[in-house]
Amino acid sequence: MVHLVVDADKRSRLLNLKELLHYRDLFYILAYRDLRVRYAQTFLGLLWAVLQPLATLTIFTIVFGRAVKVDTGGVPYPLFAITGMAAWTYFAFVMKESGNSIISAQGMVKKIYFPRLVIPLSKAVVGFVDFGIALLFVVVLMLVYQYPLVPQLAFLPLFILLTIFSALSVGIWLSALTIRYRDFQHIVPFLVQFGLYATPTAYPASAIIDNLPKWATVIYYLNPMAGVVEGFRWCLLGGTPPSEYAFLSFSLVAVLLVSGLFYFKRVERVMADIV
Repeated sequence: MVHLVVDADKRSRLLNLKELLHYRDLFYILAYRDLRVRYAQTFLGLLWAVLQPLATLTIFTIVFGRAVKVDTGGVPYPLFAITGMAAWTYFAFVMKESGNSIISAQGMVKKIYFPRLVIPLSKAVVGFVDFGIALLFVVVLMLVYQYPLVPQLAFLPLFILLTIFSALSVGIWLSALTIRYRDFQHIVPFLVQFGLYATPTAYPASAIIDNLPKWATVIYYLNPMAGVVEGFRWCLLGGTPPSEYAFLSFSLVAVLLVSGLFYFKRVERVMADIV
């Protein structure tokens, strides 16, 4: 039996890993529930997780690969696009689901105590379904086009971690902000749609660096996923390594994650009153 004292006046640490570990069962239950509910009572079920990226990839291939004829440096366009989509799809899912996660669980938040951070963190686990399917598409297309493995593949775990941290950094911020400002419920879908084209998923990052002035390129890379997608694609396909601007995105991910945890912990003390 664990003796727990909840004191609203006591300032908690940034991240209590011991407490999160104690509530790991709740974390697993929330993630499993979301996985089941997501495709419950649907005719195609889990097949939707395959059809959605396939439809997006088809549109990108027709528009950017055939009509616009984006220069991919000799990489088959479907393979080029799916590498960017794999990272972006995970980020977009976590960002969208985390934004409304606390409000959706307000019944639990008002009745019992548990570290509220468990809720947005569980969304990151659910997103691995889409992420895994997108990576499977990458493997299949590499086999179809007989694309060779590159030495940079050794850095893939690092960029997968960066993708997760990037998604969590924005997701934690949105989950806390949405409680106070419900406008974010309407802003998040726009951010997902806008971010898809403001991230080098369908086109190479060089198209931005070569065609925009330096100040505009800096603003472009304030998108945390701009550098992450660029590095993720480099790990899988090789070619030009991430530009110096990509490190601006990497730094922003760290700043957003740390500041998001601080803000979330601050809001957590009054979360049950304002949710």
